[in-house]
Amino acid sequence: MSGFKSDFLRTLDERGFIHQISDPEGLDAACMKGPITAYVGYDATATSIHIGNLITVTMLYWLQETGHRPISLMGGGTSMVGDPSFRDDQRKLLSPETIAANIESIKKVYSRILRYGDGPTDAIMANNADWLMKLNYVEFLRDVGRFFSVNRMLSFDSVKLRLDREQSLSFLEFNYMIMQGYDFVELNRRYGTILQMGGSDQWGNIVNGVDLSHRMGGPQLYALTTPLLTTSSGQKMGKTANGAVWLNGDLFSPYDFWQYFRNTEDADVVRFLKIFTRLPLTEIARLGALGGAEINEAKKILATEATAVVHGREAAEAAAETARLTFEEGVHADDLPTVEVPRAELEAGVGVLTAFVQAGLAASNGDARRSAQGGGLKVNDRTVTDPKEMLTLQSLNDDGVIKLSLGKKKHILLKPV
Repeated sequence: MSGFKSDFLRTLDERGFIHQISDPEGLDAACMKGPITAYVGYDATATSIHIGNLITVTMLYWLQETGHRPISLMGGGTSMVGDPSFRDDQRKLLSPETIAANIESIKKVYSRILRYGDGPTDAIMANNADWLMKLNYVEFLRDVGRFFSVNRMLSFDSVKLRLDREQSLSFLEFNYMIMQGYDFVELNRRYGTILQMGGSDQWGNIVNGVDLSHRMGGPQLYALTTPLLTTSSGQKMGKTANGAVWLNGDLFSPYDFWQYFRNTEDADVVRFLKIFTRLPLTEIARLGALGGAEINEAKKILATEATAVVHGREAAEAAAETARLTFEEGVHADDLPTVEVPRAELEAGVGVLTAFVQAGLAASNGDARRSAQGGGLKVNDRTVTDPKEMLTLQSLNDDGVIKLSLGKKKHILLKPV
């Protein structure tokens, strides 16, 4: 059982969210005393956040559920610089217009997970551009910069890794951790924020803010990080053959999102149910006790519940039904992922191995050939036996598409255009 007294920290602990806390007893006591305000910062470097960010957004959800106030901080200012943490090179600089468009796109996910409004525990959507873009440089150096030790900053793993590899760290990037530390102090001034949460790779940046408040004579602030999530086989979570698992449906469809969780390794099911779903721990324990083939039922529940969190219940159930029709009844469903191919290509004929590569189901022709040799490739539910087979317009099924399948779980429709 958890040793925490507050509902918030006990919930995070029991569900596996906690990696480090700067002052566990102090933060627990603050949470017991009354509603606290906490935040997580998100830089707008893409039009969507990804599954790794979902862990920290979920921490904000549990913060709100246990009677506290969450802030989702958009990095309109920090995105102009880019976080150098654990990166081999400098991030590509984005224009203010691109950053603003990314923020608008990212906001859609938060509005599904957090409850925004004007009430005491309603979430706040803040943007650090509101204060960072108005700073006077010399004044900022005197009032804030003087409290940062370069010696200490050089000791952080995120910076040391870059320097050890003899890859330059620009002065622009070096300022990022000062800006993030200042964000924490500014959010405390504006909203009484006392806790910043983030992934374990953000520990150094978050602790900078805790120290800055202390050095500037401000109140006690706290840091909390969540573990870097890896699968049981040691893979960093959130990567697929086709790239990142994004939370916006236009980049990664609800069906693909559902499939991602359906393919969870057996040993990860309970851990992921605790982190990515809202199911009670008693129900999760029951699902975790399922053995043999029944574990697949737990994976389907995980997939549906996780998809409902990000895309809504209706989209989650539609994805589950698509999967059921496709896998259990062997029929093609309309909302399977579709890849368009020029009709002229099909008229000339496309090699079956090339088609699987184009569809993203195989990394190379050699990879596709190996799958075919093991009986793992299907065209319109028919096993591919000849790796030299050509797909043409005659290969279209009654729905006017060609269904490609890799194993039992991955399906793509080829559609001529």
